[in-house]
Amino acid sequence: MTPDEYVAWIINKYAVGTQAETYYRMLDPSLRTWAGVHLAKTMIAGSYAKGTGVKGNTDVDIFISVRSTYPNLNGMYESLYQYALRMGWSPRKQNVSIGIQYNGAKIDLVPARIQEGYQIWHRLYRSKTGGWTQTNVDTQIRIVRDSGRTNEIRALKIWRNLRNLEFPSYYLELVTLEALKNRSTNDLANNFLKALEYLAGNITTARIVDPVNTANIISDDLTWNEKTAISTAAANSLRATDWNQVIWY
Repeated sequence: MTPDEYVAWIINKYAVGTQAETYYRMLDPSLRTWAGVHLAKTMIAGSYAKGTGVKGNTDVDIFISVRSTYPNLNGMYESLYQYALRMGWSPRKQNVSIGIQYNGAKIDLVPARIQEGYQIWHRLYRSKTGGWTQTNVDTQIRIVRDSGRTNEIRALKIWRNLRNLEFPSYYLELVTLEALKNRSTNDLANNFLKALEYLAGNITTARIVDPVNTANIISDDLTWNEKTAISTAAANSLRATDWNQVIWY
């Protein structure tokens, strides 16, 4: 088995099925009840929508768009959290999302308020800072989904999960795009190694900016220690003598 074949085989082993649509259909009525008259739409977002999902991650991200008339971002976020508590979903507050357990699945709920005068631009409440950030989820999905790098991203997510590294998915996706800029899209194993080289040598200093909102510095989402852990893990993987020491099933 060639390195390309091995990495492709591992990616296939971690492929996600169609459960995201099932969980989305099951949760959607409850989410609509929570939002009430403020609801604009709900949609599947995150890794599943981008084609970068792997087993072991959140099963589905559900984006909940509420109208610009919703009173305030903090209140929106807290209201959804309290609703999830009442529903028995064991919610946990994350940065811009609320993670829940639902029928054995890990679901991330992302409440967002439409910016007045727009339809696809939203503001997200950031629980870590108490502030907000602007986003365009549709464009974020398109940038990653159409990048030609979804296989390398999936391989890197598998690598991350095997080492229990703190490395948010959108950050990982953007780092992969930066690391593989101008490289062939038909060189899977070498591209994966090149991404690891980038992590080993650059993750602690690289400034990664959200392409849909240049004021959102994605690389600020991790601490120096968290970035150093990623760098060290990547350097160790590059010293491995066999592929099954880098990613495995």
